[in-house]
Amino acid sequence: MRSICAIEGVEAAGVKEGKYGLAIIRASGTAAATFTSNLVSAAPVNLMRERIAAGRLEAIVVNSGCANAYTGKKGYEDAVEMSRIAAGALGIEADRIGIASTGVIGRYLDLDRIGRQCKEVVPLLEHSAAAETAAARAIMTTDLVEKHALIEADGFSVGGICKGSGMIAPNMGTMIGLIYTDAEVGAADLQASLRLAVRRSFNRVVVDGDESTNDCTFCTATGAAGRVPQAEFAAALQACCASLAQQIAADGEGATKMLEVRVSGASDEEAAEAVARTIVGSPLVKTAIYGEDPNWGRVIAAAGRAGVRFDPDTVSLTIGEGEAETPLVRDGVIVSDLVRAKAAMHGRKVVFTLAIGEGEGSATAWGCDLTEKYVEINGKYTT
Repeated sequence: MRSICAIEGVEAAGVKEGKYGLAIIRASGTAAATFTSNLVSAAPVNLMRERIAAGRLEAIVVNSGCANAYTGKKGYEDAVEMSRIAAGALGIEADRIGIASTGVIGRYLDLDRIGRQCKEVVPLLEHSAAAETAAARAIMTTDLVEKHALIEADGFSVGGICKGSGMIAPNMGTMIGLIYTDAEVGAADLQASLRLAVRRSFNRVVVDGDESTNDCTFCTATGAAGRVPQAEFAAALQACCASLAQQIAADGEGATKMLEVRVSGASDEEAAEAVARTIVGSPLVKTAIYGEDPNWGRVIAAAGRAGVRFDPDTVSLTIGEGEAETPLVRDGVIVSDLVRAKAAMHGRKVVFTLAIGEGEGSATAWGCDLTEKYVEINGKYTT
Protein backbone atom coordinates (compact mmCIF):
# COMPACT_ATOMS: atom_id res chain seq x y z
CA MET A 1 0.00 0.00 0.00
CA ARG A 2 1.35 3.46 -0.92
CA SER A 3 1.65 6.10 1.76
CA ILE A 4 4.30 8.75 2.43
CA CYS A 5 6.24 8.26 -0.79
CA ALA A 6 3.10 8.97 -2.79
CA ILE A 7 3.64 12.57 -1.64
CA GLU A 8 5.84 14.65 -3.93
CA GLY A 9 9.08 15.67 -2.24
CA VAL A 10 9.24 12.78 0.25
CA GLU A 11 12.11 10.28 0.35
CA ALA A 12 12.44 7.46 2.88
CA ALA A 13 14.59 4.51 3.91
CA GLY A 14 15.17 2.27 6.91
CA VAL A 15 17.17 -0.62 8.31
CA LYS A 16 16.47 -3.17 11.03
CA GLU A 17 19.03 -5.14 13.06
CA GLY A 18 17.07 -7.49 15.29
CA LYS A 19 15.01 -5.19 17.52
CA TYR A 20 17.14 -2.14 16.73
CA GLY A 21 15.98 -0.17 13.72
CA LEU A 22 16.42 3.27 12.23
CA ALA A 23 14.28 5.12 9.68
CA ILE A 24 14.89 8.43 7.97
CA ILE A 25 12.31 10.42 6.04
CA ARG A 26 13.55 13.47 4.16
CA ALA A 27 11.05 16.14 3.16
CA SER A 28 11.27 19.90 3.48
CA GLY A 29 8.25 21.86 4.60
CA THR A 30 6.08 23.43 7.24
CA ALA A 31 5.85 21.12 10.25
CA ALA A 32 3.65 20.52 13.27
CA ALA A 33 3.60 17.88 16.01
CA THR A 34 1.71 16.54 18.98
CA PHE A 35 3.25 14.69 21.92
CA THR A 36 2.45 12.48 24.90
CA SER A 37 0.86 14.08 27.96
CA ASN A 38 2.72 11.65 30.25
CA LEU A 39 4.67 13.57 32.92
CA VAL A 40 7.55 11.15 32.35
CA SER A 41 8.18 12.22 28.76
CA ALA A 42 11.15 10.89 26.83
CA ALA A 43 14.22 12.95 25.94
CA PRO A 44 13.39 13.16 22.21
CA VAL A 45 9.88 14.38 23.09
CA ASN A 46 11.32 17.11 25.32
CA LEU A 47 13.76 18.18 22.61
CA MET A 48 11.13 18.24 19.87
CA ARG A 49 8.67 20.24 21.97
CA GLU A 50 11.29 23.00 21.79
CA ARG A 51 12.23 22.61 18.14
CA ILE A 52 8.79 22.23 16.58
CA ALA A 53 7.98 25.81 17.59
CA ALA A 54 10.05 26.94 14.59
CA GLY A 55 7.41 25.34 12.38
CA ARG A 56 9.69 23.75 9.80
CA LEU A 57 11.56 20.45 9.34
CA GLU A 58 13.85 19.08 6.65
CA ALA A 59 13.92 15.45 7.82
CA ILE A 60 12.88 13.09 10.62
CA VAL A 61 14.94 10.24 12.07
CA VAL A 62 13.41 7.53 14.25
CA ASN A 63 15.17 4.76 16.16
CA SER A 64 13.49 1.64 17.55
CA GLY A 65 14.64 -0.65 20.34
CA CYS A 66 15.54 2.07 22.85
CA ALA A 67 13.05 4.70 24.02
CA ASN A 68 15.67 7.06 25.53
CA ALA A 69 13.09 7.72 28.26
CA TYR A 70 13.75 8.38 31.95
CA THR A 71 17.40 8.90 31.05
CA GLY A 72 17.91 12.33 32.59
CA LYS A 73 20.42 14.91 31.41
CA LYS A 74 22.46 12.33 29.52
CA GLY A 75 19.37 11.21 27.65
CA TYR A 76 18.61 14.76 26.53
CA GLU A 77 22.20 15.25 25.43
CA ASP A 78 22.03 11.95 23.55
CA ALA A 79 18.85 13.09 21.80
CA VAL A 80 20.62 16.27 20.68
CA GLU A 81 23.60 14.20 19.51
CA MET A 82 21.29 11.84 17.62
CA SER A 83 19.97 14.82 15.66
CA ARG A 84 23.52 16.03 15.01
CA ILE A 85 24.54 12.61 13.73
CA ALA A 86 21.59 12.53 11.34
CA ALA A 87 22.21 16.14 10.31
CA GLY A 88 25.80 15.34 9.44
CA ALA A 89 24.81 12.33 7.36
CA LEU A 90 22.13 14.33 5.54
CA GLY A 91 23.94 17.65 5.19
CA ILE A 92 21.15 19.49 7.01
CA GLU A 93 21.23 21.83 10.01
CA ALA A 94 20.57 19.85 13.22
CA ASP A 95 17.77 22.15 14.37
CA ARG A 96 15.82 21.20 11.22
CA ILE A 97 15.93 17.49 12.11
CA GLY A 98 12.98 15.89 13.87
CA ILE A 99 13.75 12.88 16.06
CA ALA A 100 11.73 10.18 17.77
CA SER A 101 12.57 7.02 19.71
CA THR A 102 10.63 3.91 20.69
CA GLY A 103 11.53 0.82 22.69
CA VAL A 104 12.58 -0.02 26.23
CA ILE A 105 12.33 2.71 28.91
CA GLY A 106 15.32 3.38 31.17
CA ARG A 107 18.06 2.47 28.68
CA TYR A 108 20.60 4.80 27.07
CA LEU A 109 20.93 5.18 23.31
CA ASP A 110 23.70 3.34 21.53
CA LEU A 111 24.96 6.36 19.59
CA ASP A 112 27.61 4.34 17.80
CA ARG A 113 24.90 2.08 16.39
CA ILE A 114 22.78 5.08 15.43
CA GLY A 115 25.73 6.71 13.69
CA ARG A 116 26.47 3.55 11.74
CA GLN A 117 22.83 3.08 10.80
CA CYS A 118 22.48 6.70 9.66
CA LYS A 119 25.42 6.25 7.30
CA GLU A 120 23.80 3.09 5.99
CA VAL A 121 20.33 4.56 5.53
CA VAL A 122 21.06 7.93 3.93
CA PRO A 123 22.38 6.48 0.63
CA LEU A 124 19.21 4.35 0.42
CA LEU A 125 16.81 7.31 0.53
CA GLU A 126 14.43 7.28 -2.40
CA HIS A 127 10.89 8.13 -3.45
CA SER A 128 9.37 4.66 -3.80
CA ALA A 129 6.96 2.15 -2.29
CA ALA A 130 9.89 -0.07 -1.29
CA ALA A 131 11.48 2.84 0.58
CA GLU A 132 8.39 3.68 2.62
CA THR A 133 7.97 0.00 3.45
CA ALA A 134 11.55 -0.18 4.74
CA ALA A 135 10.96 2.92 6.88
CA ALA A 136 7.70 1.54 8.29
CA ARG A 137 9.38 -1.75 9.19
CA ALA A 138 12.37 -0.04 10.80
CA ILE A 139 10.24 1.72 13.43
CA MET A 140 8.23 -1.37 14.48
CA THR A 141 8.66 -2.85 17.96
CA THR A 142 5.99 -5.40 18.94
CA ASP A 143 3.96 -4.50 15.85
CA LEU A 144 3.15 -7.47 13.64
CA VAL A 145 2.37 -5.45 10.52
CA GLU A 146 3.38 -2.17 8.90
CA LYS A 147 0.82 0.62 9.01
CA HIS A 148 0.29 2.83 5.97
CA ALA A 149 -2.44 5.25 4.90
CA LEU A 150 -2.99 7.45 1.86
CA ILE A 151 -5.87 9.86 1.27
CA GLU A 152 -6.05 11.27 -2.25
CA ALA A 153 -8.20 14.40 -2.21
CA ASP A 154 -9.07 16.99 -4.85
CA GLY A 155 -5.67 18.19 -6.04
CA PHE A 156 -3.62 17.10 -3.04
CA SER A 157 -2.83 14.04 -0.93
CA VAL A 158 -2.07 13.12 2.69
CA GLY A 159 -0.02 10.02 3.47
CA GLY A 160 1.25 8.52 6.68
CA ILE A 161 3.00 5.64 8.38
CA CYS A 162 2.96 4.82 12.07
CA LYS A 163 3.94 2.24 14.62
CA GLY A 164 1.96 1.18 17.64
CA SER A 165 0.73 -2.06 19.16
CA GLY A 166 0.93 -1.94 22.96
CA MET A 167 1.06 0.70 25.71
CA ILE A 168 -1.77 2.34 23.78
CA ALA A 169 -4.31 4.59 25.47
CA PRO A 170 -5.51 8.15 25.28
CA ASN A 171 -3.79 10.36 24.94
CA MET A 172 -2.05 8.69 22.05
CA GLY A 173 -0.03 5.62 23.04
CA THR A 174 3.35 4.03 22.33
CA MET A 175 2.90 5.25 18.83
CA ILE A 176 4.90 7.29 16.40
CA GLY A 177 3.05 8.82 13.48
CA LEU A 178 4.83 10.35 10.47
CA ILE A 179 2.42 12.16 8.15
CA TYR A 180 3.13 14.12 4.97
CA THR A 181 1.07 16.20 2.60
CA ASP A 182 1.80 18.06 -0.63
CA ALA A 183 -0.73 20.74 0.34
CA GLU A 184 0.60 24.18 1.19
CA VAL A 185 -0.49 24.86 4.78
CA GLY A 186 0.68 27.56 7.17
CA ALA A 187 2.30 26.50 10.43
CA ALA A 188 -0.56 27.67 12.67
CA ASP A 189 -3.25 26.04 10.53
CA LEU A 190 -1.20 22.84 10.28
CA GLN A 191 -0.80 22.64 14.06
CA ALA A 192 -4.49 23.27 14.67
CA SER A 193 -5.55 20.70 12.07
CA LEU A 194 -3.14 18.09 13.44
CA ARG A 195 -4.36 18.55 17.01
CA LEU A 196 -7.97 18.03 15.96
CA ALA A 197 -7.08 15.04 13.77
CA VAL A 198 -5.13 13.40 16.61
CA ARG A 199 -7.99 14.02 19.02
CA ARG A 200 -10.41 12.27 16.67
CA SER A 201 -8.12 9.35 15.87
CA PHE A 202 -5.06 8.37 17.92
CA ASN A 203 -6.57 9.74 21.12
CA ARG A 204 -9.53 7.39 20.67
CA VAL A 205 -7.54 4.15 20.58
CA VAL A 206 -7.18 1.99 23.68
CA VAL A 207 -5.26 -1.28 23.56
CA ASP A 208 -4.30 -1.65 27.22
CA GLY A 209 -4.86 1.62 29.06
CA ASP A 210 -1.18 2.53 29.52
CA GLU A 211 0.06 5.84 28.14
CA SER A 212 3.59 5.87 26.82
CA THR A 213 6.48 8.23 27.46
CA ASN A 214 7.34 8.58 23.76
CA ASP A 215 4.13 9.28 21.82
CA CYS A 216 4.48 11.73 18.98
CA THR A 217 2.90 12.53 15.65
CA PHE A 218 4.60 14.75 13.10
CA CYS A 219 2.99 16.30 10.03
CA THR A 220 5.06 17.97 7.32
CA ALA A 221 3.51 19.94 4.46
CA THR A 222 5.80 20.18 1.41
CA GLY A 223 3.54 22.64 -0.42
CA ALA A 224 4.16 21.04 -3.81
CA ALA A 225 0.44 21.00 -4.64
CA GLY A 226 -0.14 24.61 -3.65
CA ARG A 227 -2.85 26.09 -1.47
CA VAL A 228 -5.99 24.07 -0.85
CA PRO A 229 -9.17 24.85 1.12
CA GLN A 230 -8.37 24.48 4.80
CA ALA A 231 -11.53 22.51 5.56
CA GLU A 232 -10.73 20.00 2.81
CA PHE A 233 -7.18 19.58 4.08
CA ALA A 234 -8.36 19.11 7.67
CA ALA A 235 -10.86 16.44 6.58
CA ALA A 236 -8.20 14.54 4.59
CA LEU A 237 -5.75 14.71 7.49
CA GLN A 238 -8.40 13.34 9.86
CA ALA A 239 -9.18 10.51 7.45
CA CYS A 240 -5.48 9.58 7.21
CA CYS A 241 -5.04 9.60 10.99
CA ALA A 242 -8.26 7.62 11.53
CA SER A 243 -7.06 4.92 9.13
CA LEU A 244 -3.75 4.62 10.98
CA ALA A 245 -5.52 4.62 14.36
CA GLN A 246 -7.74 1.73 13.31
CA GLN A 247 -4.69 -0.19 12.11
CA ILE A 248 -3.09 0.27 15.53
CA ALA A 249 -6.22 -1.09 17.22
CA ALA A 250 -6.34 -4.09 14.88
CA ASP A 251 -2.66 -4.83 15.58
CA GLY A 252 -2.93 -4.50 19.36
CA GLU A 253 -0.55 -6.76 21.25
CA GLY A 254 -1.98 -10.28 21.31
CA ALA A 255 -5.20 -9.13 19.64
CA THR A 256 -7.46 -11.43 17.64
CA LYS A 257 -10.27 -8.90 17.08
CA MET A 258 -10.66 -5.17 16.61
CA LEU A 259 -13.36 -3.42 18.65
CA GLU A 260 -15.16 -0.33 17.36
CA VAL A 261 -17.57 1.61 19.58
CA ARG A 262 -19.81 4.29 18.08
CA VAL A 263 -21.55 6.64 20.49
CA SER A 264 -24.26 9.09 19.47
CA GLY A 265 -26.78 11.28 21.27
CA ALA A 266 -24.32 12.67 23.80
CA SER A 267 -24.53 16.24 25.05
CA ASP A 268 -21.42 17.10 22.99
CA GLU A 269 -18.48 15.46 21.23
CA GLU A 270 -16.33 15.44 24.37
CA ALA A 271 -18.98 13.49 26.28
CA ALA A 272 -19.35 11.00 23.44
CA GLU A 273 -15.56 10.55 23.36
CA ALA A 274 -15.48 9.82 27.07
CA VAL A 275 -18.12 7.12 26.80
CA ALA A 276 -16.61 5.49 23.72
CA ARG A 277 -13.09 5.46 25.16
CA THR A 278 -14.28 4.03 28.47
CA ILE A 279 -16.03 1.16 26.71
CA VAL A 280 -13.10 0.23 24.44
CA GLY A 281 -10.76 0.44 27.42
CA SER A 282 -12.80 -1.86 29.68
CA PRO A 283 -10.96 -5.12 30.46
CA LEU A 284 -14.34 -6.82 30.96
CA VAL A 285 -15.55 -5.73 27.53
CA LYS A 286 -12.23 -6.71 25.97
CA THR A 287 -12.24 -10.20 27.45
CA ALA A 288 -15.87 -10.75 26.43
CA ILE A 289 -14.92 -9.84 22.87
CA TYR A 290 -12.05 -12.34 22.98
CA GLY A 291 -14.33 -15.11 24.24
CA GLU A 292 -17.11 -14.16 21.79
CA ASP A 293 -19.36 -13.94 24.83
CA PRO A 294 -22.39 -11.67 24.11
CA ASN A 295 -22.22 -10.22 27.62
CA TRP A 296 -23.40 -6.81 26.39
CA GLY A 297 -24.29 -5.64 29.90
CA ARG A 298 -20.58 -4.90 30.33
CA VAL A 299 -20.87 -2.26 27.60
CA ILE A 300 -23.73 -0.52 29.42
CA ALA A 301 -21.86 -0.74 32.74
CA ALA A 302 -18.70 0.77 31.26
CA ALA A 303 -20.69 3.63 29.74
CA GLY A 304 -22.14 4.35 33.16
CA ARG A 305 -18.73 4.96 34.75
CA ALA A 306 -17.45 7.29 32.01
CA GLY A 307 -18.30 10.39 34.02
CA VAL A 308 -21.01 11.44 31.57
CA ARG A 309 -24.59 12.11 32.66
CA PHE A 310 -27.35 10.26 30.78
CA ASP A 311 -30.54 8.35 31.55
CA PRO A 312 -29.73 4.60 31.46
CA ASP A 313 -33.42 3.82 30.93
CA THR A 314 -33.51 5.55 27.53
CA VAL A 315 -30.37 4.19 25.80
CA SER A 316 -30.27 1.96 22.74
CA LEU A 317 -27.49 -0.52 21.96
CA THR A 318 -26.73 -2.70 18.94
CA ILE A 319 -23.95 -5.08 17.96
CA GLY A 320 -22.67 -5.61 14.43
CA GLU A 321 -23.09 -3.41 11.37
CA GLY A 322 -24.97 -3.41 8.11
CA GLU A 323 -27.30 -6.35 7.60
CA ALA A 324 -25.74 -8.10 10.60
CA GLU A 325 -26.58 -5.28 13.01
CA THR A 326 -28.52 -6.76 15.93
CA PRO A 327 -30.49 -4.75 18.55
CA LEU A 328 -29.66 -5.48 22.18
CA VAL A 329 -31.45 -2.64 23.96
CA ARG A 330 -34.06 -0.29 22.48
CA ASP A 331 -35.03 2.81 24.45
CA GLY A 332 -34.03 1.13 27.69
CA VAL A 333 -35.87 -2.13 26.98
CA ILE A 334 -33.91 -5.39 26.57
CA VAL A 335 -34.54 -6.88 23.10
CA SER A 336 -31.39 -8.98 22.74
CA ASP A 337 -31.18 -12.10 20.62
CA LEU A 338 -28.11 -13.71 22.16
CA VAL A 339 -27.68 -16.20 19.33
CA ARG A 340 -27.49 -13.41 16.74
CA ALA A 341 -25.38 -11.32 19.10
CA LYS A 342 -22.84 -14.11 19.47
CA ALA A 343 -22.75 -14.58 15.70
CA ALA A 344 -21.89 -10.88 15.33
CA MET A 345 -18.75 -11.51 17.40
CA HIS A 346 -17.29 -14.22 15.19
CA GLY A 347 -15.30 -12.05 12.77
CA ARG A 348 -12.14 -9.99 13.08
CA LYS A 349 -14.13 -6.83 13.86
CA VAL A 350 -16.82 -6.29 16.51
CA VAL A 351 -18.92 -3.12 16.45
CA PHE A 352 -21.13 -1.71 19.22
CA THR A 353 -23.37 1.31 18.58
CA LEU A 354 -24.71 3.13 21.63
CA ALA A 355 -27.26 5.95 21.52
CA ILE A 356 -27.69 7.77 24.83
CA GLY A 357 -30.34 10.34 23.95
CA GLU A 358 -28.90 13.49 25.50
CA GLY A 359 -27.97 15.64 22.50
CA GLU A 360 -26.16 15.76 19.16
CA GLY A 361 -22.63 14.76 20.22
CA SER A 362 -21.06 11.71 18.60
CA ALA A 363 -17.68 9.96 18.55
CA THR A 364 -16.10 6.65 17.59
CA ALA A 365 -13.29 4.88 19.47
CA TRP A 366 -11.28 1.78 18.65
CA GLY A 367 -9.65 -0.97 20.64
CA CYS A 368 -9.09 -4.70 20.61
CA ASP A 369 -9.69 -7.80 22.67
CA LEU A 370 -7.51 -8.79 25.63
CA THR A 371 -5.87 -12.20 25.33
CA GLU A 372 -3.34 -14.46 27.04
CA LYS A 373 -0.86 -13.45 24.33
CA TYR A 374 -0.86 -9.85 25.62
CA VAL A 375 0.32 -11.10 29.01
CA GLU A 376 2.99 -13.26 27.38
CA ILE A 377 4.34 -10.40 25.25
CA ASN A 378 4.53 -7.92 28.12
CA GLY A 379 5.62 -10.38 30.78
CA LYS A 380 8.87 -10.97 28.88
CA TYR A 381 9.28 -7.65 27.00
CA THR A 382 12.89 -6.95 28.02
CA THR A 383 14.06 -10.53 28.44
